[in-house]
Amino acid sequence: MPVYSDRRMLPYRPDQMYDLVLDVENYPDFLPWCKSCQITSEAADEIFADVTIGFKFFSESFSSKVTFQSPEQINVTYLSGPFKYLRNTWKFTPSIQDGVTFCIVDFNIEFEFKSRILQGLIQGVFSEAVQKMVRAFETRAEKLYNFAM
Repeated sequence: MPVYSDRRMLPYRPDQMYDLVLDVENYPDFLPWCKSCQITSEAADEIFADVTIGFKFFSESFSSKVTFQSPEQINVTYLSGPFKYLRNTWKFTPSIQDGVTFCIVDFNIEFEFKSRILQGLIQGVFSEAVQKMVRAFETRAEKLYNFAM
């Protein structure tokens, strides 16, 4: 069961990072391996989305439920597709240093594929792949909020 956690302090407000992460329909524009993401249903505090991920010869789609508490937290729960389970949590905490507001972003993901073959393929590159995805969110924030790190 691959698990990855990361904590970053970024020069943005928590609401900015929250909005960026919750903007799931734009994931294919900047997130590696995300081929499509479509919201299938939404309510006041949750979104249901279908996501297709692909890498070389591999392509899989899955459905997820995204629940959120503005601007503190976003939780992603797997509903159907190639996984046994998938859980993903984002937490956004303000931090003020020298009068400047920063955002502490805590990111956690854990999942397991139903297929042992797919699970074996991802095991070796999991940490590197997730780090690349986290960096893609940082790069997106730089682009959207005009701050070069």
